[in-house]
Amino acid sequence: MTKKFYKMTLPERYEFLLQNSSLDEDDLKAWLPGSGLSLETASHMIENAVGLFSLPLGIAQNFIVNGRSVLVPMVVEEPSVVAAVSFMAKLAQSTGGFRAWMSSQEMIGQVQLLDLADIDAAQNLIEAHKPELLEQARALHPGLARHGGGIRGLEVRRIDESPIGAFLVVHLILDVADAMGANMVNTAVESLAPLLEVLTGGRAHLRILSNLSDRRLASAELILPPNVLAFEDYTGEDVRDGVIEAWAFAEADPYRAATHNKGIMNGVDAVLLATGNDWRAVEAGAHAFAARGGRYKSLSTWSKTEDGSLKGSLTLPLAIGVVGGATRVHPGVQTNLKLMGIQRVSDLGEIVAAVGLAQNLAALRALATEGIQKGHMSLHARQVALAAGAKAEQVEPLAQALIAAGRITLSEAMSILEQWNGTDDGNNAKS
Repeated sequence: MTKKFYKMTLPERYEFLLQNSSLDEDDLKAWLPGSGLSLETASHMIENAVGLFSLPLGIAQNFIVNGRSVLVPMVVEEPSVVAAVSFMAKLAQSTGGFRAWMSSQEMIGQVQLLDLADIDAAQNLIEAHKPELLEQARALHPGLARHGGGIRGLEVRRIDESPIGAFLVVHLILDVADAMGANMVNTAVESLAPLLEVLTGGRAHLRILSNLSDRRLASAELILPPNVLAFEDYTGEDVRDGVIEAWAFAEADPYRAATHNKGIMNGVDAVLLATGNDWRAVEAGAHAFAARGGRYKSLSTWSKTEDGSLKGSLTLPLAIGVVGGATRVHPGVQTNLKLMGIQRVSDLGEIVAAVGLAQNLAALRALATEGIQKGHMSLHARQVALAAGAKAEQVEPLAQALIAAGRITLSEAMSILEQWNGTDDGNNAKS
């Protein structure tokens, strides 16, 4: 029987990936210390660079997204995240995995127009001159259409209630294709601003993209019958109903919704970090989207189908890219995109949404049954063992000893280590 991935040694995991993915040995080197991102390259990526800061990179298993099996790289420091999504993805395999899609790749650029003598007249002028304004914007990125992108429209919004009084906001809609698109959008609105000033007699103040990218939505859904959800003494129906009840708490209460959505972003951010994307922009957009109705709510939805199955869905804005930025210069990012077989940005968005939904289900399932700490603390025990100074061969035995003792604390770990090392010079773990 093939050894499970999490039980493999590092060399065995590398061999598994060489045999079961499109990666070659040169690709794997991008993950190794001293072989991936160089300090010289890093010094050109940001200012005042002094070194590199590493985080663990794990591979989430078992994902099937739109009928395609995919290994998902995740960069995260928190234990249990990779294990949790992998297990939920395994449950989803029984019904064909996750179905996912993206709406479009349209970003919004904003121009704030102040000092308008007549706001209504200014708004009418902009509406009347849309064709000329759009033509000016299109001239900035003539090659974008070849990649399926381009200017998609222009809208005018009136803000009546603000600390500085009423003003206009012009939205330029730009399909950025496979790029994240921030630079393209910012360039376009800065170019458009002088024309808007001449046209309206106002003053163009802020000219920048919006991170509430609600025209760039990624969605995922899965359906699980009760028999798949059952475990230990919990029936599938109990788990299903418990998940729905836990979701209802987040849907109704912003205090719970904040933690609920943070769990979703545990999975989302980990994939975004692994692919060199701006996870901060996505975080901002996701939380703003969660409050779009005037009250902060759950990003996901859970319900019972007519046949009694559990149905989950997730929709969130994803301003991400697979060309430009870190994808051109970071070897690890290039390897991670290759591992997933990413061809278009929609491929990545669909995987990210599926991971977010899997992470959400893992948290709700645990909360609704045995509690969040049982699985999390068993993995946390390894970190405590490391912090106590355990050698590599002692980490796993020490973690198991802490779990057995029911005291996963640094002092307990150090006490056990002292006993072991005192009798065995610390070369091997003794129980």
